[in-house]
Amino acid sequence: MAQAAVTSDWKSVELPKFAKGEALNTITRSLYRDHASQVVTKGEPKNDPRVTSASGNTVAIVDCGDSTNWLKYKITGELKDDVPGGRRSITAEVTRQDDGSWRVTSFAIQAVGTC
Repeated sequence: MAQAAVTSDWKSVELPKFAKGEALNTITRSLYRDHASQVVTKGEPKNDPRVTSASGNTVAIVDCGDSTNWLKYKITGELKDDVPGGRRSITAEVTRQDDGSWRVTSFAIQAVGTC
């Protein structure tokens, strides 16, 4: 998502390689909204995910992602975000696919300051 967000490329062929189902739909809708609003994302998020549980083909992951240097800008170059980025709680579920690959199938990102 971070790579596609640089240009708000909601049609990126890379997205389905890493996300599926609910997660993919959430990501593409978010990128489409940015595209339609002429917004791009600059910088990079910092993540340090940890596995909290694993059961069969499903793994639960938590993170305290840092979006301090990953912000939305209008294509004119003006900062769009009213609130600066920061540390936020992230949970995700990753599922092994029939081909052996792993894809994020659901995730939740909380507000800045939640971790």
